[in-house]
Amino acid sequence: MTVYAYVDGPLGRMLLVGRPAGGDGAVELVSLSLPGQKGGAAVEDGWRHAPEVFEEIAGQLGEYFDGRRERFEIAFADGGTEFQRRVWRALEEIPYGTTVSYGDIARQVGSSGAAVRAVGTAIGRNPLLVVRPCHRVVGADGSLRGYAAGLDRKERLLGIERNC
Repeated sequence: MTVYAYVDGPLGRMLLVGRPAGGDGAVELVSLSLPGQKGGAAVEDGWRHAPEVFEEIAGQLGEYFDGRRERFEIAFADGGTEFQRRVWRALEEIPYGTTVSYGDIARQVGSSGAAVRAVGTAIGRNPLLVVRPCHRVVGADGSLRGYAAGLDRKERLLGIERNC
């Protein structure tokens, strides 16, 4: 059964979507969407509103936004293609407060220079904004490029990390 909750934060009301992970009440995060996000999740019929199962995740998000957390310790649900999962794992390795280029990610996942566009597409399909830090990927010249929730939010996330 899919469960969901809303969490308010400085980027707006975030939608957390998860599924049970074992019998102990734990949840795997399937999606974290921001308001107006391109391709973001939307609550579907049959989903259960269960804010209590997201308390730990919500707490970690609060710590991140307050500048007290640099890395999330959250169980993620598997999803995406094998290529997308390789790209998403590379995102998880980008250190807090730093940025890398799309070309850097392409090289890290073993793709040629021509695959930078495919890497950008995979990053754009990241279902876990904020916690899987796709906001840390910038253009080769250091400029902000693409973010499913808008460049203003990407800039804000990078600002949170710079100011800590």
